[in-house]
Amino acid sequence: MGIEVELHSQRPRRGWKASRATLLRGSYEHGFDLADALATLRETDPGKLPWIDPSGDTQFNEQEAEAARREIPALLAKCTTPEQATAVRDLDDLLRECANTPGSYLWFVGD
Repeated sequence: MGIEVELHSQRPRRGWKASRATLLRGSYEHGFDLADALATLRETDPGKLPWIDPSGDTQFNEQEAEAARREIPALLAKCTTPEQATAVRDLDDLLRECANTPGSYLWFVGD
């Protein structure tokens, strides 16, 4: 089960074709490693990253992305492979870009 991440200029519309109009950038190559890294978090853990549903869709606005960035160092410390760490660093880049782009959203697309 993998998680793809897309940065959109505004809240993306449902449906692949409709959502392409607001797509700024996507991360598709780390899906399984990102899912494995996020699986180390429990739903009851504090913060935003545990909200990401590997089986469904989750969206973060720019404020939620900024809050989630503060959780990246702890998630990196839990990574057990270099590939997971690479996936988490890519996530951090997308979170930072979202936090710095007014009106933008990150869309986590689960399996």
